[in-house]
Amino acid sequence: MKSRQVYRFNSFLLCSLLAAGATGSSWAQSTSGAQGLLDNSWVFNLGTFAFETAIRASLNGQSRNNPEIDFDDTFGKANDATRVRADVLWRLTPTHHLRAMYFDNSTTRSRVLAEDVQWGDYTFGKGTGATLEQKLKVLALAYEYAFVRSPSYEVSGMLGVHYLDLSAQISGTATVTGPNCGKPPCTASAATQANQLPAPLPVVGFRWGWVVAPDWYIDAQGQYFKVKVGNYDGSWADARLSANWMFSRNVGLGLGYNRFTTRISVDKRDFDGRLRLGYSGVQVFLTGTF
Repeated sequence: MKSRQVYRFNSFLLCSLLAAGATGSSWAQSTSGAQGLLDNSWVFNLGTFAFETAIRASLNGQSRNNPEIDFDDTFGKANDATRVRADVLWRLTPTHHLRAMYFDNSTTRSRVLAEDVQWGDYTFGKGTGATLEQKLKVLALAYEYAFVRSPSYEVSGMLGVHYLDLSAQISGTATVTGPNCGKPPCTASAATQANQLPAPLPVVGFRWGWVVAPDWYIDAQGQYFKVKVGNYDGSWADARLSANWMFSRNVGLGLGYNRFTTRISVDKRDFDGRLRLGYSGVQVFLTGTF
């Protein structure tokens, strides 16, 4: 089902790009579409990724500390993942801006395990089948202040928050340890261990936008933060470089590279463990502005 949704989204994006390209050549090129990305009140980006993920996590049980799991090595690469990123910029004034970003990478993977996998109080044994259901969603909100502005470029500082919503569920035949097993070894033929980690993290960063030609605009941005508060100890880094070709006054095509990493340690009842997550790769997107 997810693969069909991804196919439909990619087909829609491709058709949109072809249609926009076909009509764009007939639009008047006397006005600078790239300048609108620097001056207009609204800028929208919607795109998809061709990237490689690197997701590693450990979930401690009630009676032990478990080793880290590399999800991609253990369950294979995700071919049916939802891979969508959307960005919105709202210029309240030329110097005061609000930004929002949404990223979704969710997938289900099944595989016969090549080695034992310890997740919480369950051990999914080597040679048995197991299924990983992974949900990863990121929502970012930020305030920007353009402390440098000129007719062709601006440099902005930003302060905001990233909300990371990660849930991982492993299902299969497993042995059980801890209080749920009165006399080891205990076996569960349909074991399911599901855990959710909502992690809000503040971020600081910068953004640089530059109109390099009437139809070309370059955007670079980076965000980072490290914090230890209560049960959370984590860091967040997000860097992106992109170029926009504005083939019309209000619509353009963008190509960029995005790299994101996060490391979080959590000591909570519903998630006691560590998470290391990253994605990187080329992003193709449509841009609209008015």
